[in-house]
Amino acid sequence: MDWNPAADEDQLFRVTVKFATGMAPAVSGSRWFRDPERNDIQGELAEWPVGPVFTSRTAGDQAARRVGRGFLSAIPVIANIVANIGGAGGSPFGGGAGSGKPEEPENEVDDFPVMWAAPGTLARTVPWQLDPGRRPEGYLTDLVLTSRRLLFLDEVGVLAEFPRESIAGARQMEFSRIGADMRITFADGSWIRLFTGAPRNAERLAEVLRGDVQAVPESALTAAQRERVARFMTNLSRATQPPVYTRFPSGIVRVEVGLPSKAAKDLVDVTWIVIDEMGEPAQPKPGDL
Repeated sequence: MDWNPAADEDQLFRVTVKFATGMAPAVSGSRWFRDPERNDIQGELAEWPVGPVFTSRTAGDQAARRVGRGFLSAIPVIANIVANIGGAGGSPFGGGAGSGKPEEPENEVDDFPVMWAAPGTLARTVPWQLDPGRRPEGYLTDLVLTSRRLLFLDEVGVLAEFPRESIAGARQMEFSRIGADMRITFADGSWIRLFTGAPRNAERLAEVLRGDVQAVPESALTAAQRERVARFMTNLSRATQPPVYTRFPSGIVRVEVGLPSKAAKDLVDVTWIVIDEMGEPAQPKPGDL
């Protein structure tokens, strides 16, 4: 949708998101909505339509799933190869490919909650449209971060919004499909787990929400930087999201743009440039990283 921030705020980040999906054998293809006692709460969520009911898989099911995931694990490799042909240097998928050791086995192997919320907490107010099991095929939801709000949008308008001060934490969850999951924790302790399409999206959004990096609006760029970005975007007509600008302590700016991946329709390849105040290519300096 065509959405613009209010006059008193700047848009910093916009990315397509949805509730994540389990990868470990017992929870593959599944997601649950839990309270702190691990009760299923999807029937308690106000105005949510009926959705699929998942159950943990048996040992036999798990064995079959492992065979299937042997093929799926090749997707990030293929995507990286495609993304790097004629693109910016580096892998848009960072270092995570969804393999490795689970960070939280109780929430990634034995169970897979994408909402963890006691009654009355903020996580229960996120829009049901984030759920792939409830929304129509092809329906998309965007997360927008501004200088004062976090919003969820669809093609019609704003679905939900939260003040920045209501966000207590954010982290990339690397044990996930291509490492592109992230968790957003609210100030009341409730949280949601989202799939962002690319590991760099999850990593950067978490960094910005935590304050680890400084995201700036396009208006903060110099005229030379804006001119370089305009030339950069000329060849990126299929961009899935506006550029994300992060400024290093040295003053140089990283410009990152998401593009549709050829590997799968919900994956994103992220390409980027790093430029100085004159819009010229630059390298991070000591203290930047």
